[in-house]
Amino acid sequence: MDSKALGDFVGALWDDEIVPQLSDYIRIPNKSPMFDADWASHGYMDQAVALLEAWARTQPIPGMQVEVVRLPGRTPLIFIEIPPAERRRADNHRPAQDEDTVLLYGHLDKQPEMTGWSEHLGPWKPVIEGDRLYGRGGADDGYAMFGALAAIRALHEQGVPHARCVVLIEACEESGSYDLPYYVDHLAARIGKPSLIVCLDSGCGNYEQLWLTTSLRGMTGGNLTVKVLEEGVHSGDASGVVASSFRILRKVLSRLEDETSGRILPRELHVEIPAARREQARRTAQVLGNDIYAKFPFVDGMQPMEADLTELVLNRTWRPALSVTGIAGIPALESAGNVLRPYTAVKLSLRVPPTLDAKQGGEFLKRLLERDPPYGAKVSFELEKAGSGWDSPALAHWLEQSVEAASKTYFGAPVAFNGEGGSIPFMGMLGEKYPGAQFLITGVLGPHSNAHGPNEFLHIPTGKRVSLCVAQVIADHFIASRTGLTRGVAASAAHTIKGEDGCCA
Repeated sequence: MDSKALGDFVGALWDDEIVPQLSDYIRIPNKSPMFDADWASHGYMDQAVALLEAWARTQPIPGMQVEVVRLPGRTPLIFIEIPPAERRRADNHRPAQDEDTVLLYGHLDKQPEMTGWSEHLGPWKPVIEGDRLYGRGGADDGYAMFGALAAIRALHEQGVPHARCVVLIEACEESGSYDLPYYVDHLAARIGKPSLIVCLDSGCGNYEQLWLTTSLRGMTGGNLTVKVLEEGVHSGDASGVVASSFRILRKVLSRLEDETSGRILPRELHVEIPAARREQARRTAQVLGNDIYAKFPFVDGMQPMEADLTELVLNRTWRPALSVTGIAGIPALESAGNVLRPYTAVKLSLRVPPTLDAKQGGEFLKRLLERDPPYGAKVSFELEKAGSGWDSPALAHWLEQSVEAASKTYFGAPVAFNGEGGSIPFMGMLGEKYPGAQFLITGVLGPHSNAHGPNEFLHIPTGKRVSLCVAQVIADHFIASRTGLTRGVAASAAHTIKGEDGCCA
């Protein structure tokens, strides 16, 4: 494979087609169903699906079939099937089998707008500044289908063979992928048995090398409400007699979180961190240094929660952590009268360790928060989501060699490995469904890219290089599949530790 020609082709495809398409995609406010209950009637999701579908159909990949699958009452899904470029050869190698399928995954739904965008930027306003394409959803995860098809098309341009490929682009990942299991079951026969699963919805520690995700935290959460009155009353009359709903909520949350350290208190929400992952965290801290926290827009004087960089990595990847992401029952400052409010409600987002059962964690959380309400207040927790995390199996030797070569060829640096603090619900489900599969989980969400927040951007050169690395791995997967190396890999969390360059598998 001519890496320079491959790079030239993919670079031109990104510049001429993919970046303009992503700009149009950013303009569509196709928020995930959790953030737009009327998504079906608004039609933005259909617009995004139509845009991606139309571009996919223009790609000259032999035998490719593109279909939008719609199950009743569920968000749509784009299903793309690409036949193997070569089934057999007249030599001594065993022909690739049908189960040697590459499954490539992404999503097209988006997080809501969020406040704080720079004056010249906006969530639905694509802006290119230097190497960055700003706007909601370009990096998370609109580029995935474009990058996947660019990789496959690039192989065809050079006549490089590959196994059968299936591309799944879902539309409710940001809501917990609750529709996806139904589609996976519905399409099971057509998906086949993937021996390699590629997900482009993850992050990267920097933009200088290929990063593979080795674990993902799970997530549970919902709405916690504390109600003390049927209606608001004069604070001068009631304070000192009626307990503040805010104070009761604060007391209830202290069952879950130590307000001084931020540590999650119940042992039921922790797991034993594997020794290999602790060592991996140490190596990652060596590679990234202060960039582990310097990428965040701290206010002047603000410090990270830990001084020890390794502990920060473990906090972000293997320990539970709580965020309060929304609040209700509290008026804006300019509208706040002298009233003892009847209730306070907050939305809780609890990240849980990769190997913790999120459903059981969510049920425990509900019991913890609702039991023995102070003063007999009405305390209720409405559980909204519970998605377990994922811990990757050991890398097969062929994949370990492939990602190392790809990173050095297209980034000019060794591959690096790290856990991620976020969730990709699809991964845990696929890990259980296809226990013998290998995983290539990567992405373009690097320093300051700020997915879910203001000023989100896609680093265009990284998008191009990730596409090239995916092409390399798909080509190497084909070679491995012909000698039986892609099947029967035992699922294991044990990873060998490499040298002092911070790269560990």
